[in-house]
Amino acid sequence: QVQLVESGGGLVQPGGSLRLSCAASGTIFRLNSMGWYRQAPGKERELVAVIISGGRTNYADSVKGRFTISRDNAKNTVYLQMNSLIPEDTAVYYCNVGVVLTTAYTYRELWGQGTLVTVSS
Repeated sequence: QVQLVESGGGLVQPGGSLRLSCAASGTIFRLNSMGWYRQAPGKERELVAVIISGGRTNYADSVKGRFTISRDNAKNTVYLQMNSLIPEDTAVYYCNVGVVLTTAYTYRELWGQGTLVTVSS
């Protein structure tokens, strides 16, 4: 079993910053891709950023230059540093992790519980 625990959401004014964290724990052999998605009210879930095990990253065009994704492999944690936030960034943010379990080296794709980010004055 692997658990994902997200933290760091909240209310922030336009132009402000937040840092999201997602920590994985459990029977982990290796973490492959780690990413963040978001879902705004009435909209579909969309990719925000992803980082693979080698460190290569990919961002949605809407967040390039404002958000930075990083990972700490020793802590099995992925971060999303969000700067210059705008109201359109308001959404529930979900971490997504591809994990190889120690149990028979089974691969699983897991989702965090979601954390709400609200950008408003």
